[in-house]
Amino acid sequence: MTIPEIMSGVYLKGHGGLEMLEYRDDIPVPKPGLNDVLIRVLAAGVNNTDVNTRTGWYSKSVSSATDAGGADGYDLDDDDGSWTGRPLVFPLIQGADVCGKIVAVGANVSDARIGERVLVRTMQEDRETPGPYRCWTFGSETNGGFAQYTTAHTEESFAINCDWSSVELASIPCAYSTAENALHRAGLSNETILITGASGGVGSAAVQLAKRRGATVIAMTSDSKAEMVRALGADKTVDRNADLVKELGKESVDMIYDLVAGPQWPSFLDVLKRGGRYVTSGAIAGPLVELDVRTLYLKDLTLIGATYQDDITFKNLISYIERGEIKPLVSKTYPLSEIAQAQTDFLEKKFVGKLVLVPPQ
Repeated sequence: MTIPEIMSGVYLKGHGGLEMLEYRDDIPVPKPGLNDVLIRVLAAGVNNTDVNTRTGWYSKSVSSATDAGGADGYDLDDDDGSWTGRPLVFPLIQGADVCGKIVAVGANVSDARIGERVLVRTMQEDRETPGPYRCWTFGSETNGGFAQYTTAHTEESFAINCDWSSVELASIPCAYSTAENALHRAGLSNETILITGASGGVGSAAVQLAKRRGATVIAMTSDSKAEMVRALGADKTVDRNADLVKELGKESVDMIYDLVAGPQWPSFLDVLKRGGRYVTSGAIAGPLVELDVRTLYLKDLTLIGATYQDDITFKNLISYIERGEIKPLVSKTYPLSEIAQAQTDFLEKKFVGKLVLVPPQ
């Protein structure tokens, strides 16, 4: 195929509100580096990390829930507005989720890769500062998928062979790798797990992935979404505003996977069994919580943060898809030009699963 010189895509012009997203038709098509592949983007999912990076929510100066500045952004110091704490370079093409087709390769990559349909790993090796727990996010520290074309390192671009649509595949990389990583790091087996934020992209992925591991799943969600979450495999649902001790009882769950945090957080530790594990990769209800350290040490609890991903995490996801062990949950699709509406709907959280953007083909 003939690769054009310019493309359509969305520039993030700086930290701020939705007005910082600029859809353009004159963006230069990127050139693959020596070890890169050029990918024609077929679909790109919408994620919390895209919104949080745009608004600068990762800054230590922000203490509110993620939706508080989702539309308008925050008044902050741009120097620590990315999740790594390093300043971003603008304009930036965001988009942590990519399903696409390889159309060209760098000099060190085999031409045999051209034509492969691929998923790009979201949480990638930090090639500037390699080492344990060093990573960066596709669409944050490097340009991502909110455009017709993107580049990625060949080792971060995974061929996928299945009958899913490209829109369905684009719902997977960020949310499902985040959930799989947390369950892997915390060593979930056939135990009882409480999953917060269970109707969102990561939460709904975690429900499926926890069931795949043989766990008994208790999912926190709104009453209006409970039936859909149970259809994904949850054994029990509890309202997101419930008194957890009253609903579940003290020391009733082996593990908690938390994406919410916020003012309800102390009750999470109350329902953990002695020796239980708490793992988190999100704080949509607010990042600052109250911890009674006595609860932590007297119950021999383990608190785990889960961002960095071992290589096996994404490889496992590919195998789960190809073996038919998980299923996608796409709520709605939008043309890429309607990114502002998609993020507005994302912030309102009236859906279950994922929203996906489709660039011009």
